[in-house]
Amino acid sequence: MKIHIDSYDRKACTIIRKLLLAGLQAADPIMAMKKALSVNGSRLVVGGRQYDLKKFDRVVCVGAGKASGSMALALEQHLGPRLDGGLVSVKDRSGCPTQTIRLHEASHPVPDTRSVQAAREILTFVHSLTRRDLLFVLISGGASSLLAAPAPGLTLQDKKRTTSMLLRCGATIHEINVVRKHLSSIKGGQLASATSATIVSLVLSDVLGDDLATIGSGPTVPNPSTCLEAREILQHYQIWNRVSSAVRLHLEKGIKAHMADTTKRKAKKSARIHHEIIGNNRLTVEAIATQAKLEGLNPLVMTTTLEGEAREAGKMIGAIAREIHASGRPVFRPACVVWGGELTVTVRGNGKGGRAQELALSGAMQIVGLPKMYVVGFGTDGSDGPTEMAGALVDGQTVERAQKRSLNPIQALTNNDSYGFFEKVGGRIHTGATGTNVNDVYILLAL
Repeated sequence: MKIHIDSYDRKACTIIRKLLLAGLQAADPIMAMKKALSVNGSRLVVGGRQYDLKKFDRVVCVGAGKASGSMALALEQHLGPRLDGGLVSVKDRSGCPTQTIRLHEASHPVPDTRSVQAAREILTFVHSLTRRDLLFVLISGGASSLLAAPAPGLTLQDKKRTTSMLLRCGATIHEINVVRKHLSSIKGGQLASATSATIVSLVLSDVLGDDLATIGSGPTVPNPSTCLEAREILQHYQIWNRVSSAVRLHLEKGIKAHMADTTKRKAKKSARIHHEIIGNNRLTVEAIATQAKLEGLNPLVMTTTLEGEAREAGKMIGAIAREIHASGRPVFRPACVVWGGELTVTVRGNGKGGRAQELALSGAMQIVGLPKMYVVGFGTDGSDGPTEMAGALVDGQTVERAQKRSLNPIQALTNNDSYGFFEKVGGRIHTGATGTNVNDVYILLAL
């Protein structure tokens, strides 16, 4: 994995590359699958649970997500000829050289017709399975858009428009997925309900707290939310009257119990489903802290549950940078302070960017003039928002360099144009698709 940073400070870039590489290696789905699965003869062990492969007629796989291609490849490597194929929906240009599992490319973060096709094929496939089949379901971040099966009465355009508005208004991933589950025929446990096979669901978490019902909108997990909650979320963000009339009618019918809600917990069906979380943001953040210590830095992990507006989080990180510079609190130099989580951006301008880049831009304005102080925002999937950048690096001279180019960082932030800002000033981080997705990491480096 190559990490390119177009920054002027070679020493800082070298350290930051090592930190980010350590974090990505800890979230590598192939390594995570190797830790989670073991096969000895016909005995399969997943987590603490054992399966006798001789008791099953077929062993197959379906799934979706930005990391699901790598997960599928690892599953093939583990099971070999015991695996009878399957279908996994992956993001464009993120495929792996699988042999028996077919990879189907689709769109992210807004679904397209290929997402619908993948969902329909998967539902048809799992419906054909019996109690004597073992079904692996591979789920990682991005599954919600890569598996799109609009509920009866809804179109793909209804879902796309609703998802786009939620993404732009600053809704959290949990809130977005509550709504998406109630507009779907596959999410909220409905994939599991479509088959009688035994299910082993392997999950790479991109959700704070590892809530299985939220990761990928929980296609194999009973849905605890309701249509009423979905409506309340749309009303809270003042987009209820802007979504299509079909969406409003669909949710209103669910509220009035004129139609079945998404799958709730049923003991008999839940007993045949086993979920195993194979990786998450916490492991990535801990790996970064460990690498920081090897680099001679004083590491401090603040949290792996950071939420809120990216620009406000940037202010907070900047305030800690100033405190370290002034007093050595909460950690003495040379220091590496790490956060994990998933921030949001409420889009008010017409620029381009992502939450990691917006945090970095906000942080840059807080550390102006501070020597050897750096703020990094990084998306572990290698794609920050609707851009090809993974994030950005800023230092105490970033704003000065921008001003020399007649760029106004305040204006860029107001216009949500962090991408355009870093394109001209430098500091962009580029990795390409990383093959994993465990939220974001944010780093404050004080050398």
